[in-house]
Amino acid sequence: MHITIAPLRLPLALACAALLVGQPVQARPFSADDLPKLVRIGDPQLSPDGKSVLSIIGRANLKDNRWEGELTLIDVATKAQRVLSRRVGVGSARWSPDGRSIAFLAADAAGRAQVHVLAMDGGDARPLTAGKTSVVQFAWAPDGKTLAFAAADEEPEKTGEARFEDGFEVGNHSFLDRAPRKPIHIWTVAVADGAVKRITSGPRSLPLGLPPTGAPSQLNWTPDGKAIIFTQAATPATGDADSSRLMRVEVASGAVTPLLPTPTSVRVPILSPDGQSLAFGMARDGVPAHQSRVMIAPATGGTPRDAAPGLDVAVELLGWLPDNQTVVLAGSDGTSNGLWLAKDGKATRLDLAGLNPGGVDIGADGSIAFTASTATRPPELYRLAPGGTPAVLTNLQTAMADVTAGRQETLTWKSDGYTADGVITYPPDYQPGQKRPLVLYIHGGPVSASLQSFTPSSQILAAQGWIVFEPNYRGSNNRGYRFQQAILGDAVAGPGRDIMAGVAELKKRGLIDDKRMAVTGWSYGGMMTSWLIGAYPTAWKAAVAGAPVTDILDQYTTADSNRGRAAQYGPSPFVGDNMASYSRQSPIFQAWKARAPTLIMADVGDWRVTIPQAYKLYRALSDNKVEVKFIAYPVPGHSPADPIRSRDVWRRWVDWLKPRLAP
Repeated sequence: MHITIAPLRLPLALACAALLVGQPVQARPFSADDLPKLVRIGDPQLSPDGKSVLSIIGRANLKDNRWEGELTLIDVATKAQRVLSRRVGVGSARWSPDGRSIAFLAADAAGRAQVHVLAMDGGDARPLTAGKTSVVQFAWAPDGKTLAFAAADEEPEKTGEARFEDGFEVGNHSFLDRAPRKPIHIWTVAVADGAVKRITSGPRSLPLGLPPTGAPSQLNWTPDGKAIIFTQAATPATGDADSSRLMRVEVASGAVTPLLPTPTSVRVPILSPDGQSLAFGMARDGVPAHQSRVMIAPATGGTPRDAAPGLDVAVELLGWLPDNQTVVLAGSDGTSNGLWLAKDGKATRLDLAGLNPGGVDIGADGSIAFTASTATRPPELYRLAPGGTPAVLTNLQTAMADVTAGRQETLTWKSDGYTADGVITYPPDYQPGQKRPLVLYIHGGPVSASLQSFTPSSQILAAQGWIVFEPNYRGSNNRGYRFQQAILGDAVAGPGRDIMAGVAELKKRGLIDDKRMAVTGWSYGGMMTSWLIGAYPTAWKAAVAGAPVTDILDQYTTADSNRGRAAQYGPSPFVGDNMASYSRQSPIFQAWKARAPTLIMADVGDWRVTIPQAYKLYRALSDNKVEVKFIAYPVPGHSPADPIRSRDVWRRWVDWLKPRLAP
C-alpha cells in the first residue's frame, strides 16, 4: 500500500527560514525526550530472489502509549520502501518458499497473535489461524501449501462451581503465575482453506522463554516435508526450559523421537538447506552457566561437534550459508559485536566496517541482511553481499539529524589477573584535560557486554556533562571462557573489584572528578549497584538501582528461571550449608552500610527479578536513614516496554542524579 502525503504548509516565518540555504542546524545533545522519536527496525528477512528485504518498522504512538509496527518491504537496488501492513501486533514476517506470499503474526480482536497471509500480487492479508491462544512461532512447509505453528493448549471451558476450582500445582514456575501454564504444541494449517491438524500433544512442551529471553526453539521442516525438528522441554514451566531436548516429529503420524543421546539443554536448532546437518546452541560441556557454543550433528542424530572449537567467544547460531557446510555465528568480542563464518571447525570473522550487528537473516545466495548501529548512530538496515562490504538500505533515524552524540572509546585495565574492558562515553562538549563527574552504567545479564555502539542510556547521561563508564566485569561474555566463568560462586565481590579497578584507571588518567561519582544499573546492573553502595559506601554521591537483584535466594525460589540459577550461584541453598554462600553473594546483607542517596525502580509484574527484592533494598536503606525513593511501575515485564513509561524511567534517572552530582 502506497501512502501519499500532502504538501506541508509552513508558517511564513518557518518558510522564510527554510530558504536560508547553508545555515547550520543547531546541534543539541540527546535526551530522554528523544527516546520515542527513535525508530525500531527489526527482524529483517531477505526474499528468496534476494531483491527485497522485509522488516518490521516500529514507531511510538504516544496517544495510545504503544509501539506500532509496520510490515515494510525495502527494495535492495533502489532502497524504496512500501508498507504492506499496519495491523496491531504485526511481527515475525516470513516469505513463502516461492516468494509469492508472506506470512506474519498480528493480533486478532481479542489481542491474540494469529498467523496472517498476504499475497504479493495484491489483495488484503487474511487470517489463517483463529485459535483461543496466541501463536508463538510458525514455519512454512517446503511446498508452501502448509504452515506449522506452535501455540499453547486451550483452557477447558468451565461452568457452575467448577469455575472456582482453580487451585493448581506449583512446579518450577515464577511466583507471578496465577494459573497453570498449558503445554505449547505444534499444529499445521493449510494455506488454501485454513484446515488445522494437531501434530504433538501430551504434558511435554516447547520451552517457554519470557522476555527479554528470546524463543528457545525453532520449527524446522525437513526438505521432504515429512517431519519437523524442534526442541521440547519436560513441562511448560519457565524453570524447566533448561530441560529442552532436540526432537523430531513425523507430520503424518505425530510420532516424536529424540535426536541426541545426551540429556543436555539445547536451543534454536536450524537445519542445513539440504536437511543433512543440524546446528543448534548448547552451553559448553552441557553446563548451563558455561559459555554458549554452537554444535553441529547429523540431522538423523549422533554425536555433535563444536562448530568453532578454537573460537573463544560465546556464540549464538544465526543460520546456514547455501553451501550446507558453513554456519553463521554471532557474539561479542571485546567491545564490539561480530559475525563469523564457521566451516570445518574454523571460524573467520566478517569485516563489517565498524558496524555492530543486531537482527540477521541469511539469503539463498549467501547475502546477509542485518540491522546495525555505530557508536553515534541508532540502528539502520544493511545488506552484505558475499565478498562485499555492508551497504545501508535505510535512513530512518531522522530524529538524530540535529543531535550531537558523545564520542566513545574502549578502556582496558587489569583486575585480579584478568584483563577487563569497558566503554567510555564522553559528554558532547568534552575537552581533553577536563575532569567531569562519573556515572557508572553497569550492564545486566551478567552474560552480556557493553559495546561501542549507540546506547540511548549512555547518551542521555553523557548529555548532562557526565562521563559515562560501562564496565565489563567478570561474568561478561566478551573476553572468553575463563573471564565469563570467573563469576560462578562469586556473584558480586569479584565483579565489584573489577568495576572499582576500572574506576581507579579513570582516576589515574585524570578523566573524572572522584568526589562526584554515581553508580547505576538495571537488572544485574541493579544488583551490582546494590552491592557497590554497601561495599564501597563512601565512594558515591548517588545511586540508581533498576530492577535490582538484592537477594539471590529470591532469584532461586521466585523468579521465572528459578532453579536454573543454581548453576550460577552454587548448588541449592536448601542443601547442606549452602545458604551461607547465597547470603555471602547477596547485596542485601551489605545494604546496612550504604550511605548514597538511592533511587529504586522496578515493575510490579517483573518475572525475571521479582519486586520483593526492590522492597527489601528500600526497607534496608530507609531503616538506616539513607535518602531513598522507590518508584514501582504497575506493568508486567522486566522493564517498562511502552514509550511513555520508558521515557519516564530516564527522566527520573537524570533528575535524581543532577542535583547530587552538581558542583
